[in-house]
Amino acid sequence: MAGWIFLGLVVVGVVWIVSIYNGLVRLRNRFKNAFAQIDVQLKRRYDLIPNLVETVKGYMAHERNTLEQVIAARNSAQAATSKASANPADGEAVQQMAGAVAAFDNSLGRLFALVESYPDLKASENMKQLTEELTSTENRVAFARQAYNDAVMDYNTALEVFPNNFVAPMGSFKPATMLEATESAEEKKPVKVSFS
Repeated sequence: MAGWIFLGLVVVGVVWIVSIYNGLVRLRNRFKNAFAQIDVQLKRRYDLIPNLVETVKGYMAHERNTLEQVIAARNSAQAATSKASANPADGEAVQQMAGAVAAFDNSLGRLFALVESYPDLKASENMKQLTEELTSTENRVAFARQAYNDAVMDYNTALEVFPNNFVAPMGSFKPATMLEATESAEEKKPVKVSFS
């Protein structure tokens, strides 16, 4: 009788550990899938940039330096994204990607600021269409980032709670890195409003 009880406890323990392990695997795969969705949207965004630059070139011939900076930042962000996509669990690669994408965003912002000073370019149908596509893609990227961060939070929480925190090291589960805003110290300062 004692042998059956012991065997029953062992079976329950094994099933319990396997259940926890499988749950952690599901959560890890969910955050990796969420990262893949970011990757898809960023690739779409990167693919739009050469068309944007070609459209802008004819109007902004003397702004060649800005256009070259946009292309260089795009290539850097694309390379960092590819590296992070290879292993979304690599926190350092994810942070490098976030920094490269932020630098790309800044260069793209400078380009759009210059576009504002060219009324004919702003009125161009190609420019309007590209701007609309980029805006749509930006929204998709933002939603994908939110989904990724939610999945990472669920995964990291599952790693930390009892009894998962005992099973996680056995399966080599490591915390994932969230994508955080990469604002400069200047951007984080509060906005000053004056009505005088």
